[in-house]
This record gives sequence, C-alpha cells and structure tokens, in this order.
Amino acid sequence: MGMSAEDERAASPRDEEWPEAEKAEKLARGAALKWASGVFYRPEKLEGLGHYRSRETQRNSSIQSRLKSTVQSYLEGVSAGLEQLRSAAQEVQSVCQDLGAARWALLDSADHFQGLQQMRALVEKHVQLASVVQVLPQIFSVQEVFSHTLQLLHGQRLLEAHAELMMVEHLRDDILSQLHLRGLSSAQTTVLSYFSGLQQLNETLAKQLWDIVGSSLRLVREDPVLFVTAVRIIEREEKIDDTLLLEATFLPPGRPKGWRQKFYHVLQDTITGARFRAAHVDAEGPGLARHLAALQKDIVSELRVVKDLMVQCVPAHYNILSVCTTTYHQALTSHLQEILREDLDKQGLFLLLEWALHVYHSPEMMGHPDLLPEVDVSALGPLMSPELVDLTERRYVVKVKASVLEWMQRTLEVEFKEWFREEEPETDHQGFFQSALPVIVMQMLNENIQVASLINDSLQQKVYNMALEELEAFLGRLREALVQCGKEHQQDRAVPKYYVSYLLAMLNNNLALSNSVSSLHPNTAHREVPASLRAALDRMQKKACQLLLEELLLDLQPLCLQLPSRKWLSGSQLVGSMCEVIDKYAKHFSRVRKPVFTLLLMESELLVASQYLRALMQRKMVCKSEEERGQLCDRLLQDTTQLRELFCGLGLDQSQQSLEAVFALRELICLKDPALLSLEVLGFITKYPDASDEHISTLLDLRGDVSKEVRHVVLEMMAQHPQVLPEGYRPIFSTILVPVPELPFCLRKGKCA
Repeated sequence: MGMSAEDERAASPRDEEWPEAEKAEKLARGAALKWASGVFYRPEKLEGLGHYRSRETQRNSSIQSRLKSTVQSYLEGVSAGLEQLRSAAQEVQSVCQDLGAARWALLDSADHFQGLQQMRALVEKHVQLASVVQVLPQIFSVQEVFSHTLQLLHGQRLLEAHAELMMVEHLRDDILSQLHLRGLSSAQTTVLSYFSGLQQLNETLAKQLWDIVGSSLRLVREDPVLFVTAVRIIEREEKIDDTLLLEATFLPPGRPKGWRQKFYHVLQDTITGARFRAAHVDAEGPGLARHLAALQKDIVSELRVVKDLMVQCVPAHYNILSVCTTTYHQALTSHLQEILREDLDKQGLFLLLEWALHVYHSPEMMGHPDLLPEVDVSALGPLMSPELVDLTERRYVVKVKASVLEWMQRTLEVEFKEWFREEEPETDHQGFFQSALPVIVMQMLNENIQVASLINDSLQQKVYNMALEELEAFLGRLREALVQCGKEHQQDRAVPKYYVSYLLAMLNNNLALSNSVSSLHPNTAHREVPASLRAALDRMQKKACQLLLEELLLDLQPLCLQLPSRKWLSGSQLVGSMCEVIDKYAKHFSRVRKPVFTLLLMESELLVASQYLRALMQRKMVCKSEEERGQLCDRLLQDTTQLRELFCGLGLDQSQQSLEAVFALRELICLKDPALLSLEVLGFITKYPDASDEHISTLLDLRGDVSKEVRHVVLEMMAQHPQVLPEGYRPIFSTILVPVPELPFCLRKGKCA
C-alpha cells in the first residue's frame, strides 16, 4: 500500500527532523518481512497465524507500556528543573538589588576613607621606628662586638667568634637590604663605613681557617677538634651563600664567600707545596731513587690518614679522599715532567719509567691493601702520557747507547792490547783459539735488553734495535782495527808475535757473535737478524780470512818467484817447500772452528792454484824443444798431484779444489799436434770461462811451437765463442794479470844518440 500525498507532506518535515527514526523504521519493516517470509513460506504454516498475531500483540502492548512509563518519568524531571530555575532567577534578582544598595552606600562613605589613608601612613612609620628602636642597642654595640670577636679569634674560640660575626653581618645585611628596597643607595655608603670592621674580622678568621686546613693532615691525627671546627664554619658560610643566591633580590658585599672552594684550593696547595715544590732534585740515579722512595712512602702514609681519619671529619659530599687522590696524581704528573726536564742519566730515566709504569700502581703504593678499594687511580689516566713515555724511552736508549759505545771501545782497546802479548790467545776446551770479546759484548748487550724488558715490550724492542745497530758499528770498527793492525804487521812481521793465532781467535769470536746474536731477543718471534748485521759479520770474516791469506801469500811468494825455471824443470824440491808452508798454516787453521776452517782451506787452495798459474804466465820461460815440453808436462803433473794430495789429506775434497785448472792447462801444453789446439782451447775456455785471450796467448807462448797461423785460428775461434760466467762459478783466471809482452825495437838498448 502506498502513502497518500497528505501523508507524504506530513511525514516529510518529521523525516527531515528525525532521519534516524526513518532509518530505524525501515530496518524494522525489513526485519519483519524477512521473519514473516521465513515463517509462512508454506501454506500449512498459515494455520498458526492467529497464534503469532496474538503473541506479537501482547509484545507490542508490553513495549508501549514501558515507553509510556519512561516518557512520564522524563516529563516529571523536566517539570522539577523548570521550577528550580524560576526559584534561582528570583534569588539572583534579590542579590542584584542588595549589591546596588551596597554600592550606593560606599559612594556615600568615600569622603570618610581619606582620613584612614593618613592613619595607615602613620602606622607604617610607627612600625619602622619601632623596628629601628629595637635594633638601636645592637647597632650601638657593634664596635664592642668587633673587639670581643677579635679577642675570641686570638684565643682560637672560632665557633663563638663566628657566631658573633654572623650576627653582625646579618644586622648589616638587613639594614642594607631595607635601604636597597627603598632605593636609598646613598645611605648604603654610611652603613658600610660604620660596619667596616667586618672585613678585618673576616680576613682574620679566614687566615686562621686556612692555616688550620693547611695543617689538616697533622691536626686530624693530633687534634681533630680544631679541624672539625673549621669545616663547620665553612659549611655555615656555604649555607648562607646558598640562601642569598636563591633569594637573588639583594646580594650583600663580600658574598658569596665561596669558602668551600677555597678549602679545596688550600688543601691542594698544601699537598702540592709540601711534596712537589721542593728544591732542585738530584738528577743522578741514587739521589733520584731516594727522592722517589720518599715520595712513595709519604703519599701512601698521607692517603691512609685521609682515608682513616680525615674522611670522618668532613661531610660525605666533600669526597675528600677522591679530591686528595686526584691532587696527588696530578701533582705527581707535573712533578715527573719537571724532573724529566733535567739532564738525567740512564739510571735516572730507568727509575722514572719503572716508578711511573709499575711502582705507582703496585701494592707498594696506590694499590696498597690499606688504601683499597676506596683509592682507585685507574680512572685518572696514566701518570705519564704515552707520548711522554715514548720520549723518555728514546732518551734512555740514547744514554744506553752512549754507555754501550764506551764499553765496546774499551773492549776493543783491551782486545788489541792483548795481541801484542808474548803468548798465544787463550783456548776453549776443544783447543780453539778465542778471547773474552764476544762474551763481554754479548753479555753487555743482553743485560741492557733484559733490564729494558723490566719496563715494557716497547723499551725492550728499542734497546734491542739499538744493540743490533751498535753491534754492527762495533764490527765495522773492529774490521778497521784489523786493517790497521795488518798494515803495522806488514811493516814488521815479527810484531805481533802471534799475529796469525790472534786472527784465528778473531774468526772464532766472529763466529761466536754470529751464533749468539739471534738469542739476544727474549721473544723467539722477534729474533730475525737484520741483513745489514749479517753483512757486517760476513765482511768481518772475509777481512780476517784475507789477512790470513796475505800471510800465507807472503810466505809462498819467494817460492813462487822461482817458477818456472830450468832448475825447477830438472826436479827441485820447490813444491815440497810450498807444501811445508801450506801444512804449517793448515795446522794453525785447525785452531778455528770447522765452517771457517773449511773456508780457509778452500781459499788457501785457490790462492795456491792462482799463484801457481800466475807464475807460469809471467813469460819467464819458453819451451825450446819437444823434450822440454815433455819435462814441463811431467813437472806440472808431479807438482799438481802433490798439492792436490796435500789438500785432500787436509780434508778438502777434490771436487772443491781449483788445482784442476793446472791439470787442464797441462793438457794444452802436452798436446802433440798444434793444429788441434783450437779444439782443446775451446774445451778449456768452456770449463774456465774467465780465461781471456791474453791468458791463452801466454800459454801458447809457453809451448814455444805455435805458429802465427795457429795462434790466429785459436784466437779467432775464441772470438766466435764468447763465454758467460755461470752462476756459482769460482773465478781463477780473472785474478791473474798477464804481463804485457815487450815490443821489438830497431835500436840496441843503450843511451840515446
């Protein structure tokens, strides 16, 4: 069913006014239709329609009755509220009428209030005068109080004196405050002048307080009452300062006094001045050690007094133990820096490093059981900064270096003085020559490294590096001394008498140094020996070996000068004499340890071979016949065999000998057909690539039967086959100089025409 036009017009305003009602009605209708369609979807269900209708009718009646009851209740409440509003409006109107009446009454009485204003001014003036009258006795007695307070101060009755002083100050400050509030600043000068004695009393009291604080470490042990009195007075003044600063309306002259901060300054100055502003500190080791020991003892003793006694005499917020600990720490830091400005010796520098890095934190000082756990300097930073520690370590190394240099120079002088003794050098249990030099040097270096290790790894490494550098420099000076001694010995071979023996001892010493240097560093991971030091040891060994070989050469040269000769060809005992000389030196060489002994044998054999070859190439003799060449070949075979057997008997393997070059040279001389010389020479220079054209030409001259054509072919062949020295080749011919042949001249020898 649709709605009529009138119904729509009637419903429209309501719908616009109550849109929620329309929505609710639609939802209700939809729900009802849904329910009805679900119940009556079958024809047989229509039989229960009457039942459903009666039930819904009862339900609607119940709902309507409840709605009526609720609406009736609301209407009754609204009625009561309206009645209360009418009553309140009547009361407000009555109050307004009363206020209007009071206003008119006040306006009528305004003239009478002018008299009350004058009365109020008189009352205020009376109050002020009454206040002045009350304080007049105190004002008049100020000078008397000043005198009495001064007497109390002289009698050290500090609390009583301070009480009177506070009273006078309070009186003055109250008067000044009143003047300040009324803007009477001109009168303040008069008041300050009248109370001028307060400044003297304050200064006298302050002086006594700071004298007490300056003697606090003694007083807390002997008479803590005086110290506690001073602290109480300081705390009173601090409270007055805090109160005045909080009010911030008027700050009297001399405020804030800041006596607590002054207390800290005086205490810190006392600690600093008593221990660390002394006269010049002895820069030598023993004096500095005594000074540091005294500091250690006194600081521990005084901190124990602070911890056990002074802490109980001051408020907890003073943190007096922490303040004193910090003061000692900072003062020590500055004091050590002042000491380091002096020219300290190595012992002094070591003492400072040990004291700052080890003693200071040890149980003997700041880690003392009587101070723990309250005293903790770990948060205060190091006593010496890392930069200062590094600088001090470097200074210490410089001092140690100078000492090591001096000792090494003395050792060197003593060593070479012993060379001129009339006895051989000492020997070890195996019979090898030696001296005390390596033991002295290594012990000196090792002791310094071990001492440095007591400080830290950094100093140990610095001293270790210095030790290696100084050892290298010492080896250089030792080598120079050997050279100088060798020059003097060449001028007079009788001095030193046991020159060879001491050279052998020097070789054993050098070997001992080489074996010991790697053990200098305690840490096996840092025992690598620098290449420069190894090179210095090697140069030292080579120089000693060279001097020994020069001695051998000086004894061999007279014999080598007789080679080659006709007498030698005929069967002289020249090589036998050479063997005797070599055997004599080999017996000397046996007094040196094996690595060097083998080296000396190899170098001696090379020297003998090169001298033998050099003698053959001096163009002293030319074979005149095939028979002489045969004799020369036989002599070369005999000599070389004899020498080779000698060195083999001394322990030098045949493969290590250079005498094989003489055998190869002999093959060139023994060759029957000169036309085959080019092939033989090619094999020779292949085996001995350092042989030059001059060497081969001299050997061809020695044969005496080589034509110019054959010589040309041989030299041309050598030019076509240049040789390169293989790696590890021991040169022998390159050390032999061939004399220049004399050129033919047309004139006879004699004076020029």
